[in-house]
Amino acid sequence: MTVSLSPASPRTASVDARRWPDVAALPKYSRLRTAVAERLVRHALGRLPLRVRLGGGHPVGHGCPLMDVHDPDALFLRVGACGLIGFGESYMAGEWEAHDLVGVLTVLAEHAATLVPEPLQRLRGAWAPRQPAPQRNTAEGARADVSHHHDLPNQLFALFLDETLSYSSALFRGFPAQHHLLAAAQHRKIDRLLDLAQVGSGTQLLEIGTGRGELAIQAARRGARVLTVTRSREQQELAWRRIRGAGLQDRVTVLLRDYRKVLGRFDAIVSVETIEALGEEYWPEYFMTLDRLLAPGGRVALQAITMPHERLPASRGTYTWIQKYIFPGGLLPSTEAIEQLVARCTTLRVAERDGFGPHYAETLRLWRERFTAHAAEVGALGFDETFRRMWTFYLAYSEAGFRSGYLDVQQLLLTKPGDAGA
Repeated sequence: MTVSLSPASPRTASVDARRWPDVAALPKYSRLRTAVAERLVRHALGRLPLRVRLGGGHPVGHGCPLMDVHDPDALFLRVGACGLIGFGESYMAGEWEAHDLVGVLTVLAEHAATLVPEPLQRLRGAWAPRQPAPQRNTAEGARADVSHHHDLPNQLFALFLDETLSYSSALFRGFPAQHHLLAAAQHRKIDRLLDLAQVGSGTQLLEIGTGRGELAIQAARRGARVLTVTRSREQQELAWRRIRGAGLQDRVTVLLRDYRKVLGRFDAIVSVETIEALGEEYWPEYFMTLDRLLAPGGRVALQAITMPHERLPASRGTYTWIQKYIFPGGLLPSTEAIEQLVARCTTLRVAERDGFGPHYAETLRLWRERFTAHAAEVGALGFDETFRRMWTFYLAYSEAGFRSGYLDVQQLLLTKPGDAGA
């Protein structure tokens, strides 16, 4: 447990110290780092289009979103010790609030490249936390990383997802998106991917990352024979129940298996938002595995969250709040990185790509609103207030990334030369 050398914030008193040690206790005090953090935070908040209220004082600054910092000393201490991890933990601890949380985080995302002065950015390796070795995406590490997030109870996901239980960006006909249209928008996303891969009657399809089975079900209804693999036992069990319920068990096989251990050749491969969890050092292996498993003349349809290419050097190797609390071991690729790796490591080629980031922002908004509306049911499942604040921050943080344009989501078609009939 982190040792606290300064009094705990009164707002951390209700935090379960056994479950959330780094939230319940303030980090070790460093006068220099805390002073530098306070100066940086005050400077950044003072020039951004935000209003900020520190310690119950009068709001200062300009802009619409209001960030209400109840315990400025705790916030500065956490940021000084842990950077942006500390910023997120401070929200989990209740040390700051925002009525328009997405608005505040969107402003920060829009200025992500300049929040830290350039001289300090060059010293990032000295002050930024490094990713723990156990989170590396080996076959063993991958199972643990997937379990950390995706093996949460299916009842939790059912509270905020639509009836398809799809946990990836939907594709809407128009904005603003509406809750009752989310399932149709998820099917529209799935159909576009299956169309890209030309999945139809008789197609031998591999899906990497089962989710909760909806894509496999839709592919089987087209007449495909589907092998879908997952590293989450919770996903495997639920997907298989849903596939049996749809009467498609003779067309779909669901395996609890690392994608790197799959054998055979497939006419088409589909993978939705999987590469983000792999870690950069495993991206070449991922694309080489796609190449190995795809038959000549075959097609791969991917859906991937991407970040700006110029931000990769600053992001690689850095330990983030998302990695610590939500997705251990992951890193978002850039479109350029994908294209370069595909060209360098495989016989595949990127034939098409299409971005639809605003659709993910709307998807996340609908999830966040449903999650908030079902807070009591989340609590009844055994998840405490700190977890609920963490999950709310995660959904808002992600939505802000897409609203600011810092993040995008792409559907990409990879093709392989050769005669598919061979």
